[in-house]
Amino acid sequence: MLSTKNIFTFLILATFSLSIFAKDKVERITLDMGLTKEINVPNMPAQLGDDLNYNRNIVKISVAKELKLIRLEPIAAGSTNFTLRDSNGVKIVEYIIKVRKNNLNSVAAEIKNLLSDIEGIQIKQVNGRVVIDGEILLPKDMNRIYSTVSQFPDVATSMVTMSPLAQKKIAELIEKDIGNPEIHVRAVNEKFILEGVASNDAEKQKAEILAKTYVPDVIVESAEAAGIVKKRKIDSVINLLAVKPPAEQPPAKTIKLIVHYVELQKDYTKGFRFQWTPTMKDDSGVQFSAGGQNSSGGVLSTITGTINDLFPKLNFAKAHGHARVLKSSSLIVEDGNPGVIRSITRIPYSVQNQYGQLSTNFEEAGIDTNITPRIINAKSDSVGLTITFSLKSLIGQTEKGPLISNSTIQTRVTVRSTQSAAIGGLVGNDSSTAYNRLPKGASENPLLSLYASKQFQRNQSQFVVFVTPVILNSASDGADEVKKKFRLKQ
Repeated sequence: MLSTKNIFTFLILATFSLSIFAKDKVERITLDMGLTKEINVPNMPAQLGDDLNYNRNIVKISVAKELKLIRLEPIAAGSTNFTLRDSNGVKIVEYIIKVRKNNLNSVAAEIKNLLSDIEGIQIKQVNGRVVIDGEILLPKDMNRIYSTVSQFPDVATSMVTMSPLAQKKIAELIEKDIGNPEIHVRAVNEKFILEGVASNDAEKQKAEILAKTYVPDVIVESAEAAGIVKKRKIDSVINLLAVKPPAEQPPAKTIKLIVHYVELQKDYTKGFRFQWTPTMKDDSGVQFSAGGQNSSGGVLSTITGTINDLFPKLNFAKAHGHARVLKSSSLIVEDGNPGVIRSITRIPYSVQNQYGQLSTNFEEAGIDTNITPRIINAKSDSVGLTITFSLKSLIGQTEKGPLISNSTIQTRVTVRSTQSAAIGGLVGNDSSTAYNRLPKGASENPLLSLYASKQFQRNQSQFVVFVTPVILNSASDGADEVKKKFRLKQ
């Protein structure tokens, strides 16, 4: 066992050893004005001595025993010493503190001068660096801030971001430029969403194109540039516009077509014929007879003859024909649909096949009209008419059947409602003259032939078609007039 004297001697030696060790434990610390520094002290004593001597005009020192930290806050440029001792006065560590002025103030002033016209940013000194913080509205301001910070890479840092108000303002500008109160634009996470209802597909595409022209440039954050954060690739404009269904087309307007067919004919025929062509018919012959009680037999010869057309014939004919045929038709059709008018007569005639069998065929004669009306526009009463007109007329009869003439007109005209237009006329003028033409059945070997004839024929005709379109509000227009004409009641 150690005696009291030995214990006292051991404590003195231990204290002396610690004093020598602590004497060698000296740290030099340099502080910059405006920057606070914290020092970790692993062997922080539980109880500190009361003599914490240092120049309090140069630095402010705070000791946190529980955290084993010492905080140094520079106050003015200069030097001072600080010795940390325990409650027994044993030296733990000694700090030689030097406080110096830095150039951050001048750097901050220069950056502030360069970025003075950019709103929404703050320039301050934090942890020995000039920090630019805040939110800006325009991407071009970000380029300017980046260029400024690049001039002071060691002491300047930018933490500027785009303001959400900028996205909102751009969305308002896009919505105003589109100009449709049913289309709205909102900004979400640097994306612009188009919502609402567009009138048609063309307006939907136009709204998207306008929105893309307003989209600002993409700013790459430092974390994204370092690969720490990866943004999803989504279009900056998200088009969620719906398209209105097309409005139901109003019922087509009704057009009444009134067609008048006017035909004027004038026929003139004049002819005469003098005929004296007597012919002899020989009836001579020989008869045989046998003798009877009262008669004698033998050969009997007789000569007989017949003279035809013995008397002269004189025929004279003169005929005038005037005819006017007036036909009127009307029908109601919808705008753009064809209207057809057919007035046809079927003329029968007999034909004989190669085996001598008779059959009946028919030839058509009459009027065939196809008219397609189309209103020019909703505010006009003009009607465009596409007309195809065909006329088949019976000229005469032949041994092989009826002789038919066919005339066709195709045209396109524009007529105002309730006004008439003559779309075309067919004019015919035929004349013929025949001399000394033997009639059918005349003898080919007359005894005496005195024959003379002359026949003159002239046919004149003119056919004109008048069309009158009338735009009706409904197909029932004019029904009252029909009921009144035929005395019909409800």
